[in-house]
Amino acid sequence: MKRRSWGLVFRNAAEGIAYGLRTQRNVRVHTGVAVLMCVAGFFFRISRIDWMFVLTAVFLVLVTELMNTAVEAAVDLAHPHIHPLAKAAKDTAAGAVLLAAVFAVIIGCIVFIKPVMSWLGLY
Repeated sequence: MKRRSWGLVFRNAAEGIAYGLRTQRNVRVHTGVAVLMCVAGFFFRISRIDWMFVLTAVFLVLVTELMNTAVEAAVDLAHPHIHPLAKAAKDTAAGAVLLAAVFAVIIGCIVFIKPVMSWLGLY
């Protein structure tokens, strides 16, 4: 195998992220929610530990969403017609995204419920 420069490796990765953002609505939605969570983290001045949980959840969702995009593209290329195994692969990848998103919602509730309630004067 030919060795590639670090610059090329990072450029290819950036192109993959850009492809996901350009072509996948859910990647854009999750990226928007990730930005909102980061803004909320700064607004509520969450702790370093809370930042670790929030960023872990955010990146887990984005990573699984990009992996889902990759699986879907590969499956569509290999088997463009509906096949039970192709459906299983795509559904399983989508399930991974769902689990990551549920995890992120749980983390968001745990981290932000107290600051939001306090900000609203309810705590």
